[in-house]
Amino acid sequence: MQSDRTPTRFKSQQVGDVTVFYREAGPADAPVILLLHGFPTASHMFRDLIPLLAHRYRLIAPDLPGFGQTKSPPRGEFEYSFDRLADVLTRFVDALSLDRYALYIFDYGAPVGLRLAMRHPERVTAIISQNGNAYVEGFSDQWGPWEDYWRDPSEANREACRPSLSPDTIRNWQYGTGADPELLSPDGYELDIAYLARPGAQDIQLDLIREYRTNVALYPDFQAYFREHQPPLLAAWGRHDPAFVPAGAEAYKRDNPTAEIHLLDAGHFALETHAGEIAALILDFLPRALGDQPADPSE
Repeated sequence: MQSDRTPTRFKSQQVGDVTVFYREAGPADAPVILLLHGFPTASHMFRDLIPLLAHRYRLIAPDLPGFGQTKSPPRGEFEYSFDRLADVLTRFVDALSLDRYALYIFDYGAPVGLRLAMRHPERVTAIISQNGNAYVEGFSDQWGPWEDYWRDPSEANREACRPSLSPDTIRNWQYGTGADPELLSPDGYELDIAYLARPGAQDIQLDLIREYRTNVALYPDFQAYFREHQPPLLAAWGRHDPAFVPAGAEAYKRDNPTAEIHLLDAGHFALETHAGEIAALILDFLPRALGDQPADPSE
């Protein structure tokens, strides 16, 4: 692949009081893939995938407010909720004049991206879900402290969620579970750990953990969107994910029978170890979804 022709560029876009940092690569006139990261990472999670696709697609990967290099107001001046994140992303997409795009959704990026899809279904050409959950079947049995906090937002329940933000949890549970340690670079998780050590970062994340309940409440609406619009959908799922189990991937076929499901021998952060395999799946799936021909692997 001649991906060296299209280097990744690092840009920012002002959206109200938020300065959205984003990565962009690929030809300006190519079909767009909007890549939405999850918790607790940022657009750097796509650092290996973007060069594998940039010969054929325009890749745009923003950092959500509260994550990575995006600059947003502190708590008290900005509502850190998934509705607000989707509002910022909607305005970001408008500012870049992205009228049509495929969505790559992962973890937190799933409820944000699916809000965008429900607001403007005519813009979405396809959906690629990499451990991006939209079904209760996808939850593992590891959500107890978060679910307790959703039911009762007491200070004690909030503090019980703080271990989710610890370096050990990020390094060993989120990244390490089910991943081949010889393929798992420390770059991603060490950067995530550093971002979470910034002043105020953990309280923002605890706010979003509480707000995650709003995503579960929207699952029936997400599923109705799938039934009504039948977007071409590829699920490339790390089967060893300790948070979102394979049943969440298989459930897509209930509302979108043509969904293509691939379970990878990977963990939650499947791109850290399987970027090449996921890129190959996308290069097969997306041209067909867009009514084009599959990419020539020799390109």
